[in-house]
Amino acid sequence: MVKIRRATEADWEAIWPIVNEVFSRGDTYPYAPDTGKEKAYEIWMISPTATYVALEEGKVLGTYYIKPNQPGLGSHVCNAGYMISSVARGQGIGRAMGEHSLQEAVKLGFKAMQFNLVVATNVNAIKLWNEMGFEMIGTLPKAFKHTEKGFVDAHIMYKRLNGNT
Repeated sequence: MVKIRRATEADWEAIWPIVNEVFSRGDTYPYAPDTGKEKAYEIWMISPTATYVALEEGKVLGTYYIKPNQPGLGSHVCNAGYMISSVARGQGIGRAMGEHSLQEAVKLGFKAMQFNLVVATNVNAIKLWNEMGFEMIGTLPKAFKHTEKGFVDAHIMYKRLNGNT
């Protein structure tokens, strides 16, 4: 059974291989595939409002963060990013983190969640977010430079939290 909790600094050594694996593929996140450990730490652990880990039998298999999508007057809408170790894909961890993140976003006071760059080739993520009630509110033509497929579309997805605007 998957347990999700807030990440601590001590979790970074277990999170880093997942972040490195995902960034290195260059197929879902806009960060350079050669992003180093120190910069990745800042992106994943320092900048967000909160970072979480998904564990099974004490082993970190996934991670996500929540942060305001915009500063100031747009800070009531959050953004989140999710990563799962390749060895743990297809086990429901993404869905568990997604559901957990929606609950946490409400607890943190956010009124909505927005994903700014869901790569069109990431069909599993798009399917999951649709199933969880996210709306595709826009498509950015050729906005993502996929390391294998070249320039591909990216979607903006949005969900109101608890009936909020």
